[in-house]
Amino acid sequence: MSIESSDLGEGVRLIKMAGKSSMQSFSLQFLPQIATAINAALTDKEVKAIVLTGEGKFFSAGANIDDFKKSIDEGNATELIRELTGVLHPLIVKMRQTSTICIAALNGASAGGGLGLALACDARVATSQAKMAASYAGMGLSPDGGTTWLLPRLVTDQVARRFFLENEIWSAQQAAELGAIDAIVEETELINCAKQIALRWSRWGQHSKESIKHLLDVQSTNDFETHLKHERTLIEASGQTAAFKEGVSAFLEKREPNFD
Repeated sequence: MSIESSDLGEGVRLIKMAGKSSMQSFSLQFLPQIATAINAALTDKEVKAIVLTGEGKFFSAGANIDDFKKSIDEGNATELIRELTGVLHPLIVKMRQTSTICIAALNGASAGGGLGLALACDARVATSQAKMAASYAGMGLSPDGGTTWLLPRLVTDQVARRFFLENEIWSAQQAAELGAIDAIVEETELINCAKQIALRWSRWGQHSKESIKHLLDVQSTNDFETHLKHERTLIEASGQTAAFKEGVSAFLEKREPNFD
């Protein structure tokens, strides 16, 4: 199997892009398989969090350039790109909107659409071998995969502008210093570190997680008054949840809440 799914325990699903799927993630051969695996985890009520990783030198190296060349020769490059983004873009929207926590365990390089997949996750942990690259300008392409929306929110607009227009490649250390990576760990600790973050971030109530992710995504496009109204609507809705009742009880009883 190119895409390997396994359970890490405690409601955490590991999805590994293995072999060629890490080198050619955004091909018609592998991208649908990646989307199927992630969507299956997102719709599984037993899965609270996903750890997404690659294999070898690559987390996800993006498109298969041979496919691009063939599509240019055959005159259907636009159709190929439309088909690929038609799979990728709904997937990353779902990852951003779901209550399921998504953690990218960056074992190696992420580029192009693979960078978008990493940035769409709620956190990124990496080994020192990880790299981040846009690669679009050098290919004569416009960015996709949400990279121009997601990256500025992590590293500021101007840093992202330089990244794309200089066609930069960031080391793990550079990406961490700029805020695109949350932690750098030893290779042997990568998956466990990602799992521990996944467990901590996924322990809250479903409505709380969905609201936090949503409000943070829209805060830069809402004016302040609109955002306050948005917050009010969501906190009023949370007042009707079982998680709110449990949280109040746990606080009064001086114990850790259990939102399962």
